[in-house]
Amino acid sequence: MDEAALPRTRREAALAELERDDLDLYAVDELQARIARLEAEIVRTRRAIEKKQGVRSAAESLFSFGKA
Repeated sequence: MDEAALPRTRREAALAELERDDLDLYAVDELQARIARLEAEIVRTRRAIEKKQGVRSAAESLFSFGKA
């Protein structure tokens, strides 16, 4: 296997495993459930991004206070 194709972290490995999963083995209801879980994970991930961006904005405001 090409080393460039290997995941660099455990997090990347988890995503890579999802991508390699043979979807032909799943029934339609299982695929629909999988989509629902992935969509929920997308929502959770977007919330984490928003939270981190909010913290960053607050920190930037705090440290730029009084500058100008």
